[in-house]
Amino acid sequence: MTVSELFADLPEIDPATTARLRARLAGAAERDGVLDVAYRTVDSPVGELLLAATDAGLVRVAFARQDHDAVLANLAEVVSPRVLRAPGRLDEAARQLGEYFEGRRRSFDLPLDFRLSRGFRLAVLQHLAEIGYGRTESYAEVATAAGSPRAVRAVGTACATNPLPLVVPCHRVVRSDGSFGGYAGGPEAKHHLLSLEAA
Repeated sequence: MTVSELFADLPEIDPATTARLRARLAGAAERDGVLDVAYRTVDSPVGELLLAATDAGLVRVAFARQDHDAVLANLAEVVSPRVLRAPGRLDEAARQLGEYFEGRRRSFDLPLDFRLSRGFRLAVLQHLAEIGYGRTESYAEVATAAGSPRAVRAVGTACATNPLPLVVPCHRVVRSDGSFGGYAGGPEAKHHLLSLEAA
């Protein structure tokens, strides 16, 4: 059970007081070195996004359709059960995402924690960061660049399980015929992102 789940059953007497208490708890956890995973949500043109970070960097970006509660439960299981809503750690990530959606940022300058990806999937994610803003590559091109030209399906899986969508731009990977292919945020989100970057 995460700390946030402990708060879930408390009556919400005064939202401002509850927010202050949560902020104090997050600050104390950060100060005492027991905040392993901080998270927050941000609104965006592609829906509410969950952002999560460890001390090493941004570890997870999730779309609402991916079920934020399930994502947090997975982080508690895979990374650490010490997960807490602590927006301050994610202020810079939220700011850069805002600039991206406003068309004022073409790349992200954030420390990233890739612990949720390994092997070929990690090789794919590392290559995705090299696909420039407004450009696309096919799954086959990414497979070749990642060192396994025949692993086209594995590229699709790596993109589908990318723990850092948007920041690590799997939306820039399309089918060889130019059609979009799948996307964790849904087809509308992928269309929006590619249209934003093409403008």
